[in-house]
Amino acid sequence: MPLEFERPIEELEARLAELKRTAESTGVDLEAEIRALEERLQRLKEETYRDLTPWQRVQLARVQGRPTTLDVLENVFTGFFELHGDRAFADDPAIVGGLALLEGQKVVVVGHQKGRDTKENLQRNFGMPHPEGYRKAMRMMDLADRFGLPFLAFIDTPGAYPGVSAEERGQAWVIAQSIQRMGRLRVPAVAVVLGEGGSGGALAIGVANRVLILENAWYSVISPESCAAILWRDAKEAPKAAQALKLTARDLLELGVVDRIVPEPLGGAHKDPGALYRTLKEALLETLRELSGLSPEELYQDRYRRFRRLGAWRED
Repeated sequence: MPLEFERPIEELEARLAELKRTAESTGVDLEAEIRALEERLQRLKEETYRDLTPWQRVQLARVQGRPTTLDVLENVFTGFFELHGDRAFADDPAIVGGLALLEGQKVVVVGHQKGRDTKENLQRNFGMPHPEGYRKAMRMMDLADRFGLPFLAFIDTPGAYPGVSAEERGQAWVIAQSIQRMGRLRVPAVAVVLGEGGSGGALAIGVANRVLILENAWYSVISPESCAAILWRDAKEAPKAAQALKLTARDLLELGVVDRIVPEPLGGAHKDPGALYRTLKEALLETLRELSGLSPEELYQDRYRRFRRLGAWRED
């Protein structure tokens, strides 16, 4: 289903499809009309997607069909072997992790996992982890350090689950532990924001040497709706909040919060996942090559300096 700002594109695509059907069924030569409409459609797409507003990018980051962590693991990596459970309470399906190969290089991978449909979203709690999910992630971090393997994290969550059950099991404490544990990794750590990067739920697996972000993803301390509800007491002001939060990939790169933007196909990653997988794979390989010459202590210090540099202040 198209987003509101995509409706003119959908209407033109429908007209083009109808024109092609007419030409095929009647045998009338409509090649010139079809070519003109195709060129018009391409121009419209380029104009629409060239300068999206922050809120429109938030909408694209949430669109159904956008590649998930498991999609990336299936199409960018080989030999993914999933590990389950936190060895304390349960297995949280909102976090997936295990061992994989990236162009033959052994790596440890972890990521938030949303569902591909309503049924799976309910099973995976819409990608919002409980404490056991982050304990599973820390288990993967321990594994990476133990065997000296690069640690790759894929972020796509509106936030950690805020329900009573999660609070009873120490949600805030576990997120803090995960941030601390990832900060102490002695191996190369790379995080990629695939879609939504919401609050501490995202940061828990985002303390990496390099943070990459897909072109239409967002990363923020709070969602636009929640921010609007607090500031203006109206979640409908989310577009205004999205503008103020500086949560787009371009804003984050300028602020130094992320290190690299991974381009998406025109219209978003869901329009041509295959192209996105190829681009993302190359970005990951280049980033790992950049970090490969650093010693464990240098990797630790590099990560420390990266996060100490964040933010701006003024001394009077």
